[in-house]
Amino acid sequence: MKTIVILTGAGISAESGLKTFRDADGLWEGHSIEDVATPEAWKRNPALVQQFYNERRKSVLEARPNDAHYALVKLQEKYKVHIITQNVDDLHERAGSENVLHLHGVITRSQSDLDPQLTYPIEGWELRDTDVCEHGKQLRPHVVWFGEDVPMISVAANICRQADILIVIGTSLQVYPAAGLISYAAPNAIKYVIDLKVPAIGNEVIRIEQSATEGVPALVQELMS
Repeated sequence: MKTIVILTGAGISAESGLKTFRDADGLWEGHSIEDVATPEAWKRNPALVQQFYNERRKSVLEARPNDAHYALVKLQEKYKVHIITQNVDDLHERAGSENVLHLHGVITRSQSDLDPQLTYPIEGWELRDTDVCEHGKQLRPHVVWFGEDVPMISVAANICRQADILIVIGTSLQVYPAAGLISYAAPNAIKYVIDLKVPAIGNEVIRIEQSATEGVPALVQELMS
């Protein structure tokens, strides 16, 4: 059984109605990244950060997987499939994908402000400032912020090394270290990139300049036949 490794970014979730993390003006839902997505922001104004992620979490829970998410599930019938996502939503899991690694955490969980290894599911969409971990420390969103290490990057790199086929979907490949994962695939691995604007990343990549909901189902149909 061949192994398919899939790297997904904001483009696949955008078609479920979720905003990409940074708009053209450099803001995320009207906020600067420095105000809502850094450890310093959390120390400076935890109430603002908590409110911001509560609203994002509510949007995630209201969103639904799209045709691209569901198409990827079909690959499990014929291939060993690993999904590595930069997204903090859980749409892949809700569609039915089984092996999903979240590089940047998942917004439906919280983590201890003292020990990031302690994570907990969040009931509903709201995380309150009175919610604490087993050590009595405040809970924060289980999201990797700018300036923090990406703890799962080594695991993701090892998964990419196993790929017979690598599919990159909905990412500009501009945010590191995630953008470097494509380089870990073996030279003989078949590589596809699906995005409305495929970045210049080498001639060995098969470029599919379509939206995720157009390009992914078509490619899955080809791989399944």
